[in-house]
Amino acid sequence: MSNGLVFNETLHPGVQVSYTCDEILYQEKTEHQDLVLFSNPVFGKILMLDGVTQVTTRDEFIYHEMMSHVPIIAHGAAKSVLIVGGGDCGLAEEVLKHASVESLVQVEIDKSVVDFSEEHFADFNKGVLENPRFELVIEDGLKFAAETDRRFDVVIVDSTDPHGPGAVLFSEEFYRDIHRILTPGGVLVTQNGVPFLQRDELVTSVERFSRIFSDAAAYIAAIPTYFGGHMTLGWASDNVDLRKQAASILEERFKAAGFDTRYYTPDVHAASFALPKFILDAVEEGRAKA
Repeated sequence: MSNGLVFNETLHPGVQVSYTCDEILYQEKTEHQDLVLFSNPVFGKILMLDGVTQVTTRDEFIYHEMMSHVPIIAHGAAKSVLIVGGGDCGLAEEVLKHASVESLVQVEIDKSVVDFSEEHFADFNKGVLENPRFELVIEDGLKFAAETDRRFDVVIVDSTDPHGPGAVLFSEEFYRDIHRILTPGGVLVTQNGVPFLQRDELVTSVERFSRIFSDAAAYIAAIPTYFGGHMTLGWASDNVDLRKQAASILEERFKAAGFDTRYYTPDVHAASFALPKFILDAVEEGRAKA
């Protein structure tokens, strides 16, 4: 039963999403952001940073499966993966399901997010921090990308929205550094919001991708927590064929990977690049502006 406390998300002007709170499980003002974790009767545990919903235990699998398995299976031979952000480690857990991935580096600016996630989100990130293939780097993602000499087959940017600490992870400077540290034919995937309410974010990201990469695009997933319809995940690569893999090839690779999923399938993977017209229009506008 709710204790009467309500948390409101006001990310989108003119829209307010309210969550009833059964219990506040953790609350802290960190060096970088205000963090609260609470329980809700519909979504389970909900993490909010600076008043914006980040992850819930009920539907995290959709976001994490689509951000990880789409680029890794599309690539087909990814051995080194970089995650920028992703402090709840749910994305890392999905990446590490791929035995073919030899090393996973996660760069997170706020260690307190990782520390509390290890305790409170063990139902979907258990064992990640102890995995010998996993390396956690506590550093600003922009700085890491600019200075590292390491190279990665897949880079996944699991960032907050382009406000506050997360804003630099949407900059052209950052994307250029990511391009530098990708291996030839590697792929970048980003969190790009809900285009029905955040169209400009998608247009701007695709515009910046297009100035740097041979292929700039987006794919979609339906995630109940993120209000406003389809969520877009940005896609950038110099290999223009990666996002056009036949479902039969994806099926073969997924079968070889040998693990189960709750949302991702090879057919969903292939279909996720088929965009509704209003989202496709935003992608094409971004390309035209480059």
